[in-house]
Amino acid sequence: MDNMSNIDDFCVAAIQTVSSADVRDNLEQAAALIQQAAERGAQMAVLPEYFCLMGRRDVDKVALREQPGTGPIQQFLRESARRHGIWLVGGTLPLESPDSGRIYNTTLVYDPQGEQVARYDKIHLFGFRRGDESYDESVTIRPGELQPRTFDAPCGKVGLSICYDLRFPELYRAFGETSLIVVPAAFTYTTGSAHWETLLRARAIENQCYVLAAAQGGKHENGRRTWGHSMLIDPWGEVLDCLPEGPGLAVGVVNQGRLDDVRQALPALRHRTL
Repeated sequence: MDNMSNIDDFCVAAIQTVSSADVRDNLEQAAALIQQAAERGAQMAVLPEYFCLMGRRDVDKVALREQPGTGPIQQFLRESARRHGIWLVGGTLPLESPDSGRIYNTTLVYDPQGEQVARYDKIHLFGFRRGDESYDESVTIRPGELQPRTFDAPCGKVGLSICYDLRFPELYRAFGETSLIVVPAAFTYTTGSAHWETLLRARAIENQCYVLAAAQGGKHENGRRTWGHSMLIDPWGEVLDCLPEGPGLAVGVVNQGRLDDVRQALPALRHRTL
C-alpha cells in the first residue's frame, strides 16, 4: 500500500493501540503510529476510542475532560494533523458536558491544516452484563444529540460513529450516501470475537461504502481485554486489511471507481422503499 498512484485512490489508515492509564505514554504511542501512517502514504488516519486513556476506573476519564477547543489532547490532535498534512479522526476524548459527573465521549476531526472540521458525541452507550463481566457507560458518559454527523473529505462524504453505534443500522442509514464510514472503537474481547467483523461488513454492504474501523487491541493494564482487528472493508464487504492484535496499522485505499462499480452493478441504495 506504500506506492499508490491511481488518481481515484484515497489512502486511509486505521490506527490500533493498547492504551494505558498514562496519558503521556498514550499520546507518544499515538504520535508514532500517526507518523507511520503518514509515511505509508495515508491521507487520512483514524485513532481508536479511548486512545488517550484506558483508566483503572471508569471515572478516571471524567477527571481528564477538556473544554471544547482547548486542552492538551485537542492540541495534540490539531498539531499532529498539521504536522503530517493529513485528515485526522481523533478517536475519542472526554469533553465537558452539563453533567458534573459525566463527560461526552467525543470524536473530533481535523483537516490537513489542523482546523477542526467536525465533532460527534457518542449517542449509543454500551451496557453489558454476563457473569463477572459488566459495563455501563451511562454512569460516566452523557449521550450526545440525536443527530448524525458527517464531513466532506477528498474521498467524499464521511460518516462518524463510535463503537457501540455499530449495532444500530438506522444511524448509518441517516448519513445518506457516503463514501466512507469511520468507527473508532474499544470492543470488548467477548463481544468483539462474536460480532465485530460481522457488524462492520454488514454496515459496508448495506450502505455500499467503505468502512474503516480503528480499535483498541490487546490486554490493558486495568485488566480489560479488547478485541482489536482494526480493518478496512470495501463496499462489497471484502476485508482489505486487518490487524488482529497489538499496536499498528490497517492501511488501504478508498477508490471511487470501486464505489461506482458496486452501486451500478447492484443499485440497492436506489431500490430502497422505506
